[in-house]
This record gives sequence, structure tokens and C-alpha cells, in this order.
Amino acid sequence: MRAKTETLAVFLFALLAACNGRAEMTVACPADAAPQVRLAAKEVARYLYLRTGARPVVASAAAEKATVALSLDPKLGPSRYALQSDGATVRIVGGDPTGVLYGAYRYAEKLGVRFYLHGDVIPDARLAQLPKVDETGAPLFSVRGIQPFHDFPEGPDGWNRDDYFAVLSQLAKLRMNFIGLHCYPEGGVGPEPLVWIGPTSDLDREGHVAFSYPAQWAHTGRDKMWGYAAMKTSDFCAGASQLFEKDDAGPDVQDFNGVGDLLRAVFAEARHLGIQTCVGTETPLTLPKAVQERLKAQGKNPADPAVVSDVYEGLFKRLATLCPVDYYWLWTPEDWTWSGNKPEQFAATASDIRSALAALDRLGKPFALATCGWVLGPQHDRAALDELLPKSSPMGCINREVGHAADEPFFANLSGRPKWVIPWMENDPSLVAPQPWVGRMRWDAADAVRLGCTGLLGIHWRTQQMAPNVSALASAAWEQPWLPASYPRTPSEPVKRTFGALGGSVAAFTAPVADTDTPAVYQTVRYGLSGYLLEVPNGRYAVTLKFNEPHYREAGKRVFGASIQGKKVIEKLDVFAKVGANHALDFTYDDIAVSDGKLRIDFESVVEFPCIAGLVISGTTAGVNQLPGQAFVRRINCGGPALPGFEADGTADAAPSAPKERAMPVKDFYLDFARANFGDEIAPEAAEIFAKIDGVNLPEPATWLDGPGGIRVEDKPWTEIRTRYAFVDALAALRPQVKGAGNAARFDYWLNTYRSMAAMAELGCLRGGLDALVAKLKGDPAAATQALAARIQLARLWETMMTFQLAATDTPGELGTVENLEQHNRVFLKFLTRHDEALVQALGHALPPEAEVSGRYLGPPRVTVPTVRTHVAAGEKLNLKIVALDAAPPRSVGCFWRRLGAASFEPLEARLLGRGVYAAVLPSAADDFEYYVRVETASGQALVWPATAPTLSQTVVVWN
Repeated sequence: MRAKTETLAVFLFALLAACNGRAEMTVACPADAAPQVRLAAKEVARYLYLRTGARPVVASAAAEKATVALSLDPKLGPSRYALQSDGATVRIVGGDPTGVLYGAYRYAEKLGVRFYLHGDVIPDARLAQLPKVDETGAPLFSVRGIQPFHDFPEGPDGWNRDDYFAVLSQLAKLRMNFIGLHCYPEGGVGPEPLVWIGPTSDLDREGHVAFSYPAQWAHTGRDKMWGYAAMKTSDFCAGASQLFEKDDAGPDVQDFNGVGDLLRAVFAEARHLGIQTCVGTETPLTLPKAVQERLKAQGKNPADPAVVSDVYEGLFKRLATLCPVDYYWLWTPEDWTWSGNKPEQFAATASDIRSALAALDRLGKPFALATCGWVLGPQHDRAALDELLPKSSPMGCINREVGHAADEPFFANLSGRPKWVIPWMENDPSLVAPQPWVGRMRWDAADAVRLGCTGLLGIHWRTQQMAPNVSALASAAWEQPWLPASYPRTPSEPVKRTFGALGGSVAAFTAPVADTDTPAVYQTVRYGLSGYLLEVPNGRYAVTLKFNEPHYREAGKRVFGASIQGKKVIEKLDVFAKVGANHALDFTYDDIAVSDGKLRIDFESVVEFPCIAGLVISGTTAGVNQLPGQAFVRRINCGGPALPGFEADGTADAAPSAPKERAMPVKDFYLDFARANFGDEIAPEAAEIFAKIDGVNLPEPATWLDGPGGIRVEDKPWTEIRTRYAFVDALAALRPQVKGAGNAARFDYWLNTYRSMAAMAELGCLRGGLDALVAKLKGDPAAATQALAARIQLARLWETMMTFQLAATDTPGELGTVENLEQHNRVFLKFLTRHDEALVQALGHALPPEAEVSGRYLGPPRVTVPTVRTHVAAGEKLNLKIVALDAAPPRSVGCFWRRLGAASFEPLEARLLGRGVYAAVLPSAADDFEYYVRVETASGQALVWPATAPTLSQTVVVWN
């Protein structure tokens, strides 16, 4: 029945075309068009074919006779476009070739197509007629893009060449023009192979390195990287092993020369698509130990700024020669966002930036230097780097507090230079769970306009999970019609510098505190800070530091030093060792001079975080005009509110900020999202559900536990928690109403994603119950039997969660989620097995076999292609990786392909790589083509990918 309906739609559209005076549709493209304009013509033809079933002809026909005509009009301006229906012809005009390409993709959206980082969404139902259009497009930001972060398997650590190429194609469709990458040169996650560090003497003419050091991205054989235990994928449970063809899963290349060749191809493709590229490291530049030793052996001092500049020259020359970039960005250090920074740390960063600028000058400036980072600049003045950098250098930063803070308000203090704001499209503490932040993306984009930012980027790891967020951010970079009337539209005023605590977090306690008449002061503390910068009149003062140890119950757990006005006053203080827990401990230092209106107190960590409860500054101000000084006293309740005689604590970089939720209207977005992804039948109801869980309304079953995405252990039973996940049942209730194979497949992805999330939350409750039972083992004999039952139930529920997760594993990002759940949660954090030894001891025998998780796949059979490319170069062979999941090996896995719109498909057998993973190589193509995958399961069931095939197969444009 469906095939007859599709055939009728094609016939009706052909009839409509004939009635309009055309026997076939034509896309007019100038014969001498630039590559991007030629690509735009092919893309328009492809999407018309997908939406109507009839393939247009791309030719240099007269524009007035064309269905769609492409042209240039420089008066529009770079990257801008205009869409206009002119009788039976749609005109797509661009201010430059990139503008034409953007106009083509915007027209595809008018046809009902939607674009995301993981791929396109083509509605199941065909168009009966082409829409009328009348629109001009101009970006609100000159730089728009993404910052996929290296360090976890969920992100670009797991990407290969085809993955980068696929993402670049989607960026152009989203009308984005930037991709930036960050590299850790050393430390717990480094060295990473993105950026090689070394002098020019260690390079050959092609930019390949003759000397290097070990480097790697995340792979399953790597141990103790952000809390991921090394693990063979064959030991993954619930059939997850079938997703991987080998035990050590990871990217294809990890050595510097291999990665350099990869980036050369990737960055060249980006340039063809009008996408700017950027890589970078944190500043000051970290020299890997092997590089330091090599420099010392050559008689060079690695700490010498001139030597550092020479190393920068080698680093930059390699990039310019082997894999040219548009920008190299220096990231402000990560510690600056959590612990603040000391003056000498800022001085070291300033020196490092000068070394980098000098190196670029010697090379003739092959690319621009930019800054980015965890904060915009040092805490004494977040805009301080503005005075150090040339005005051509963009300055940027990610939002603080892993995105829970709004855009950096100190962007308003910068002028005359590019400014790039980077909201978090997702955060790493919740990396195994969905994070719909459409309202937040819209707020941050609107805020960025007020702050005068010229760039809007999004930091992320996953792609398909981020579909709503990236779509919202991308569209908000062009227009913001959803802004409420109440939202202020005037430019943000520059922020005045304030004084107070330099970083740190606050905590309050109720335990009584001994040895003090003001216990309330000691019941709040600020910890993890780097110090205080206080506004104090010039004069001489006694400074009292008030301490308490409210947390630790043994010596050696917290040790730190302190300096006042740059002079060390405390070497190594262990409050517990001196007075015990919850005892006041004061130190007073006399004759402290203030000559510039600022009193600086610095703390230095020796073990764990410094911690202070209060400050008192008392003395006499300096006299003015021969007048005597005045008595002055200032008391601060560190980490707490105002108390009698004490003022409330504050931070030195405090600035006006948005509410934590930062919510903009989202119902319009989710209605469009639901219509495109699930069909009209359930769109209003699905949109209502998605809008209600957007932002802070969605529960978070995972957090940072020795690494990203640790499942929260709850002290409440599931019966109390499950109401927070009632939306999953409401979503499931819509499933019977979904019409169309594509709509159903996309709906099932989100339904299974949220089912997995709910199972994760239930696991946290069950594990909390198991923890409580184990605590009773010594005094309650019956607790052992109950604990064993809970432990077995925990194993079964883990299999359930993994089965839902596997049903929603379609991209490299979800493969990384599987790795996280197995390596980080199940093995490293011992989520299932933490109490096994205690249970065995209490029971007097080994745990039964049913306490183990099964390795067998427990879900329905499915097939997916994790990496979907829609562009290839002429003559390029397209490599497909196919994953077929089932409890038994399939009878056959094959690929079927044809020239776009041809009469029949040609079969191509897929080759088994290992387990459930197959490979197919499509022949070199000179013309656009389409393909689909077909699997016959062991039980004889036929599966296809995409779900709409062969009526709507996967289409690919060939261009050069």
C-alpha cells in the first residue's frame, strides 16, 4: 500500500510540473560557477528529488525557465543570501559562493528537511507542491560553529576521517563556518596527538616530525584516563560487544604524523566548504617531559621565554606546512575557573602569549593567534588580555561552571576586536544522559548579541544527542524571532571591576564550634580559593585569618600556606593537626602596609583545598593633606552571609548574570522538531513533552564521579523518584500513533534514549538500597539474603538499561556512551560489584551465576550505519561501516546502490570485520548516487537502513 502511495505522489508531482509548463525540473547553475555554487546546485537537486521523487536536471539553462536558479549578487554581502519565488521559478541569490550554498540549504529547510550534526532528517511524506519563498538571510555573528572537545570517547577522540568529513558537511548545512579543537599536551588525559610540540629542527620539509613522544586519544585499552578502566570490548555486557569489531576500540590513527595527514585532509575539506579551522593548547604552553629533556640535552633551558618561542615556531611551522589552520588559540588555564589565579600565573601567561606572537611574526603570520579558554582572562580583570593582544586576535571563552553560568559579562569590556562566546551544548558531568538545553542555547545566543560578540560557538562531545541543542544554537546565530518583548535589547554596559574572594566554593555547617565567641562565623567557609583581593584605604593594618576544619577528621587531609601582600605568613597549616575539627583557630599579622588601595591575601594548596572561615582587617588609614588617619575595620564572614559585625562574602569577578535557568520560549522549536522528526500525527503532544523537560526541568541521573557521567547513587527508593520520569511513559504512549518508517525510527531513538535514562535513575536508587543493606550486614543476619536479592536485581536492571542504550546507539557518540557505562561506571566505579566481597563474606559462599551480567544481546534485531556522509569527491570510494545487532549472526548483510533516481539498484556484499560489524565499499562514482543496507537475520527477518529504504534511501552528492 505504501509503495502505491509513493508512486501516486511522484505521478502527481510530475503532472504538476507539466501543468506549470515543464516536462522536468531544472536547477540552473552558471557554467563557470565556483565549486560551492556547483555544490549548491547539486544539493538543491538532491533535496528536490528526496522531497518529490523526481530528479531535477542541473544545467546552465536560462534562469527564467528553471525550477530553481542560482546566482551571485555581491551587493548582498559575504555569506548572505536571498530566496525569492518569481512565478514558477525560485531564485537563490548569494552575496558570495558561500552565501549561495547557505541559500540552497535554507531552501532545503523550506522543503521540510532538517539538519543536525549527525545527519539529515527527510520527512516520510512527499511534497505535493513546492512552497513559495520570500526571505533574506544575514548572520548575526560572523563566526558560527562548534568546539567538539577531545578527551572522552563520546567526542572526537572516536572520530576518523569519514566522521570529520560527515560533520563538516552538516556544519555547512547548518550555515555554520567554524570548527575548533583543543589539545592537552600532557597530564591525566594527555599527551594528545592533535598538536605536536617541538622545535623546527625536528621537522622535515613536508611538516612531518622526526622526533616525537607517545601520544594517544581515548581508546578502550587505555587505563585510568578520567576514570575509564582499560577493558576488552569483548567483555562488554548485554550484547554491547557486538558494536565493536576488535577488543581495543579507538580512532584509526594516533601518532603525530598520522594525525597530521588526517588533519590535512580534514582542514582542506573544511576550506572547500567555507569552514574556518582552529586548534590550540592551554597557556602557558606545556612542554612534554620528553621535549624538555631533549632541549636540555641541547643545552637549552625549557623555562627560557626565547626557547619557548622557538618551540612555538616549530609547532606553528608544522601546522602551516602540513595541515594549515585559520587560527591557533591559546586557552586560559583550566584551574583559573575553579581555583582562580595568582599574579605570577597571569604574568607567566602574558609571557607565553608574547612568545607565541613573536614566533608567528618570524614565520610571516601564516594564521592568526586567538585566545579562548575556561575563563576570558585573569580574575583581577577578565578583560586584561585585551591590552596584550593585537586587535586582530579574537578573544573567547567557554561559559563558566560547565555551562551553568551565563555568557561571560566581561565581553562587554572588549572593543575593536573579534569576540567568541562558547556556550556548553552539553556538560561532561551528565555525559551519559540526555541534556536538552534549547532554552539555554537561545538565551546565550541573545545575550551574545547584547555583549557585542562576533562569534557564537558550541562546546560538545556527542552529535545525535545534541540534535535539538545544535539546531537551536545554529538558527539563533541567524535570527532570533522568539525573543520575548520584555528581553532587553540594548547593548550590555562594561562591567566595573569588583573586589572579594578569588574563586573557590562555599559551604555551611551546623556543628558547634569551640574556642570562639562568634561560632556562626566559623560555620561557613570558603574553600578551594586562591585568595582575596580587597579594596582597603591606604594605611597600616593588622590582618586576622580565621580558620576552622569542618570536614576532615584526621591530620594530613588538608594542608595549605598563605601570603599577605606577597609575603609568606603561613608555610604549611594543618588546622586539624593543630586544634582538631570544629575548633576556631586565628592568626593575626601586624603592620601590613597598603599603598595602592588593595590588600592581597593568597593561599597555596599543599594537600587538598585551602579553607578559611573569616577575615578581619583593622588599623589606621594613611593621613591625607596633613590630616591624621582614621580608624578602619572590616570584617568578612568568608563563605557566608552578613552577621552582626561581619559583612557577607563576595567574589572578585562578580558581575551581573542571568538566572541559572536562562530559559527562552521553546515550544515553537519543539513543535517544528517533532513535526520534522515524528510526523504531524503526534507533533503537538510530543512537542509539549519535550518542552516541559527542556533545561533545568529534566532530572540528572549522572554526575562527575572520578570522571564524566557517573551514575548517581540515591538514598531514596525508586517509588519516590520515578514520578520525575513520568514523561517517559507519556512519550511511550504516543508510539502507536506514529506513522511512517522514518518517523518511527527517529521516535524510537528518543524513546529508547529516555528509557535508558530512566533505567539509569532506577539503578541509582537500587544501588542506594543495596548500600544500606550492606551497612546492616554485621548486625542483621537477614540483611545478607536481602542484599543478595538486590545485587541480582541490580545486574538484571543493568542489562535492561544497556539494552535500551543499544537501541539508541547510532553514532560514534553513543558508542562512546557505551564505553563510559561499561569502562567508567561498571568497572572503574564498580557500580555493580562494589560490595561483592562483603556479600561473599556474609553469605559464606560465592555469589551465584545470576549475579553476573550477561554478554548476550537481549534486544530486538537492528541495523545501523554510525557514520553517514552525504558528500564525496569525484572518483572517491565511499567506505561504509555497518552494525547488525542480534542474538545470532545474520544470514546476510548487503548494500544496494544506484545512480540517483536510476531504475534499479545493484547489489554489493558486505564484508564481516568482526562480531556485529561489517564493511562495504561503494565503487568510485562520477555522479550522485543513493544506497541502502539490507540485513536478513538468522530468523529470516528483513531489516533495512535507512528505515525508509528503498523509497527514501541514503543519497550522496559527488563534487569537486
